Amino acid sequence: MTKRIHFTAEDLARTRVTTTLGVAAETLDGIKRLREGRDTPAFHRWRTSVGRELGGHLREQAGPLLALMPAHGPQIDVASLAGHTTCIDEAVDNLMAAPRVLTRLEVEYLDIRPAHRAWARTLADGDREARLHLAGALRACHRAAVAPYWQHMRLDLAKAQADYACTMAEGGVERLLETLCYPLVRWRPPVLEVRHPRDADIYLQGRGLIIAPTVFSSQQAEVSQNLLDQEQPPVLALPTVGEKTDGSAHWFAKETAERSLDDLMGRTRAAVLAAAADGCSTTELARLLGISPATASQHATVLRRAALITTRRDGKAVLHTTTHLGAALLASTTHGFGH
Repeated sequence: MTKRIHFTAEDLARTRVTTTLGVAAETLDGIKRLREGRDTPAFHRWRTSVGRELGGHLREQAGPLLALMPAHGPQIDVASLAGHTTCIDEAVDNLMAAPRVLTRLEVEYLDIRPAHRAWARTLADGDREARLHLAGALRACHRAAVAPYWQHMRLDLAKAQADYACTMAEGGVERLLETLCYPLVRWRPPVLEVRHPRDADIYLQGRGLIIAPTVFSSQQAEVSQNLLDQEQPPVLALPTVGEKTDGSAHWFAKETAERSLDDLMGRTRAAVLAAAADGCSTTELARLLGISPATASQHATVLRRAALITTRRDGKAVLHTTTHLGAALLASTTHGFGH
């Protein structure tokens, strides 16, 4: 089975790469990984550490989210409701404010067990209490499966994005498409074939494509589209970790990637650089790192002068994003002189 993504010249020009699908998507994929229970080297250390919690008290806390992840058929796309933010608080806020029609679209076709169907119906109808239950489950799963490892994960994702961007800068978009995760993805100009459980044709029609690396994706490429706004470009999510190695081993190493970067530029400034990999405003940097906006701005200025980040104005906000050099530095601390 194959999903075929049809490109025009305009689509190639508008294709871009991003760092992450966000904490909500990675949390959901992480829980999927734990439920698979496959005896493979992939994420062995992480699965051993987190798996005990899912089998214990976390299972009850995670109940509302697990109910929307049936063993067969489609599962809820939490990222569509919570957005692609890297902040769990913002993800929960987005989930609580998601349009009722979108929530219904995400829930009504799921094959939910009888014990949870009444609750799922109230969720689809926009009931606030039901949303609070789902938000609590998302927080609990994130706290156990993602939060302790998020800084390491972000560095891994930043390296993947930097690799994509480097390939695109050197050979163009078509060269990037040629080198994406074969055999999961195959470029047959002007069509990108994505191995998938269901056949489908997706015509980009000038919207372009967003390519996003993922950590926990179960070795398949996923294509998602905005159900409410068909003008938005589809997102192609690609796994960055193979099944034959433990992609989580370095998350537990004593000499971590953060420590290497901390030694190089200081803990706070290193944290600012890592946060900017996903794109962050000055206010968001301050909130994420627990520092004042003035201090966040000062660190961003130093990084900008060193050509590690760029800064642009978006309405009233000032957004900071890593440059190719900044992304390469983040990647090198994980896969270079740091280890």
